[in-house]
Amino acid sequence: MMGTKAKAGRKQLLLFISVILCSLALTKGTVYTSEPVVRVAENKPAKLSCTYSGFNSPRVEWKFAQGDTTSLVCYNNKITASYEDRVTFSPSGITFHSVTRKDTGTYTCMVSDDGGNTYGEVSIELIVLVPPSKPTVNIPSSATIGNRAVLTCSEKDGSPPSEYTWYRDGVLMPTEPKSNRAFSNSSYSLNQKTGELVFDPVSAFDTGEYTCQAQNGYGTPMRSDAVRMEATELNVGGIVAAVLVTLILLGFLIFGIWFAYSRGYFDRVKKGWQAEVKERLRHRASPSSGLSTGPRVRIRR
Repeated sequence: MMGTKAKAGRKQLLLFISVILCSLALTKGTVYTSEPVVRVAENKPAKLSCTYSGFNSPRVEWKFAQGDTTSLVCYNNKITASYEDRVTFSPSGITFHSVTRKDTGTYTCMVSDDGGNTYGEVSIELIVLVPPSKPTVNIPSSATIGNRAVLTCSEKDGSPPSEYTWYRDGVLMPTEPKSNRAFSNSSYSLNQKTGELVFDPVSAFDTGEYTCQAQNGYGTPMRSDAVRMEATELNVGGIVAAVLVTLILLGFLIFGIWFAYSRGYFDRVKKGWQAEVKERLRHRASPSSGLSTGPRVRIRR
């Protein structure tokens, strides 16, 4: 019993020593940035700082990630070919001579030593500032009361992405319609991120001129052209009239077919067609035609 406990104790001690030795062998150096988020206007220079300590012969690499796309900016203390004409490397970071909106994304500074036993990294978010452009809207000219209506607004240039607000007849629409007396009779939802304004359902109070505004905190907010949407009642009378006209026309068509059939029109057409076929076959069989008679075709009557 005592021998078993002693063996278990030795195993735990060996495991503890192994963990300590591994942690000592793979020490983590210190990597730091003074500015984790960098905001800079498009076509301006940008410096991404990266300082480090605790490395012998440090090897620095920079990685860029934007969505699902990843690329290498710097490898083994040297700027890669795709960036070398506009980025400069230094032990304290990398500098863009002039940034574009495509440079927006996450940059990771990765530092290791020659032996690969020490490693550290830090990430920096670069936001290239671009003012929004004039937004494009899709607004129905009319919407049926009681149905669902969707109004959309978007613009593609703003960086960071724009947020959207809507105006009806020049009055700012609140996110919650019930919070404002002027819109309390409306039932809509407004998504400021996507710019979608959904009426579900449309009411008579929703008639008006709608304008969308895009803004991203940089430059001047931009507004779309005003488009009027009319909330209209369902035209039941028009629908009934259209159905009646269709039924009447269908009735005339059926009557015409029946009348032609009862007068024998279809039989005369059939007989005329059979006579024409006979005449053509007779002409082919005649010696004066100069054609081979070939096998005769018998037409059943």
